[in-house]
Amino acid sequence: MLSKKVGKVLHLFISKSGISQRFEQEKITLDKLGVNEDKFYTKNPQRSVLISSIDSYTLLKNYNIEIPFGYLGENILLDYNPYALEVGTLLKIGGSTLEITQHCTICNHLAVIDVKIPTLLKNDRGIFARVVEDGDIEMADEVYLLDV
Repeated sequence: MLSKKVGKVLHLFISKSGISQRFEQEKITLDKLGVNEDKFYTKNPQRSVLISSIDSYTLLKNYNIEIPFGYLGENILLDYNPYALEVGTLLKIGGSTLEITQHCTICNHLAVIDVKIPTLLKNDRGIFARVVEDGDIEMADEVYLLDV
């Protein structure tokens, strides 16, 4: 299987049940059911990992909207923009392999922060992925696009 380095991990997050705050992590562990310790673990394996790009935050900043990293709900924030990748594309990040399953729809809860966010990020919030190969992902891990 050929691979091409495309970027690196900037930040990692998990959500806890009943708490709206995202918790930054140095490392996350993934298995077929999702991100361990995340409130969405076991909920929907096809949408178990949300990957966002720093470009989403830059886009908002260009409209004078500054939000902390993690507010888009991502588990993994990259310095690479994967939004144009097709469903079925494989990414190797750290010790885990992920398959893109769908593009993320915008959540209306982001309008609470600023009413423009749902429109601005309509196609630029993130992508969902499922875990193909269990493993750990750490801060600064490299991201590879796999060609199968």
